[in-house]
Amino acid sequence: MFSIPQVDIKHQVSEQEWQTRVELAACYRVVALHGWDDLIHTHISARIPDTEYLLINAFGLAFEEITASNLVKIDINGNIIDENSPFEINPAGFTIHSAVHEVRHEDQCVLHLHTNELIAVASLKQGLLPLSQYSMFALASMSYHDYEGLAVNADEKSRLQADLGNADFMLLRNHGGLTLGKTIGDAFMHMYDLTRACQVQLQVQATGKDAILVEQSIVDGIRAQANIVHTGKTGGETTWPAMMRRAFRADPSFAS
Repeated sequence: MFSIPQVDIKHQVSEQEWQTRVELAACYRVVALHGWDDLIHTHISARIPDTEYLLINAFGLAFEEITASNLVKIDINGNIIDENSPFEINPAGFTIHSAVHEVRHEDQCVLHLHTNELIAVASLKQGLLPLSQYSMFALASMSYHDYEGLAVNADEKSRLQADLGNADFMLLRNHGGLTLGKTIGDAFMHMYDLTRACQVQLQVQATGKDAILVEQSIVDGIRAQANIVHTGKTGGETTWPAMMRRAFRADPSFAS
């Protein structure tokens, strides 16, 4: 009841798949280190490069229990590929991820969280406001999706896909936040920016004082700058290895 099945599949998968597994497990651990996890709920999924298969967390495991080997390989419909896997996934939790992966093949990773700050800002009519530099990055590629109840209805997927469009950031009204990235590191950096933006906004609004909003013309010009700062050599490629080193220092078991 309290034990986790111990598996070691490093030598059963390709080098490319194993690297993806290690990075995705690290992402789960780093999210937990930031206090962004939600018991066993919410998910981070990643496509195995050059395949149509996805990796996602086993249902029932806390984020700090995720390892490279206990991530579950599935197809776009949520079918588990390894028939001998001792793990299952949460089909309801996969609905959002499958909707995104279906239409965003160029993006490897989808990160979905339920932090208080994300839910709070997603529940405000005005949504995210241009109050900080963090919000600039998110607003340069922001979308919204209205709450329709628990994400278990397949017909909601088309509406979520339409609302997402080409955006890399989404606030799910009354629910949480979602980010995408061409790499796992990019998706993490996008979520970091979105979370910090929401935190700052709530702190500014809590003062009850008039806030200075950044002009729309500046917001419109941020995207090119954001692509330089938060992807490539100064973004996901550089920041993400530092986050993986942090995960290794905290508990290297994720890479097993």
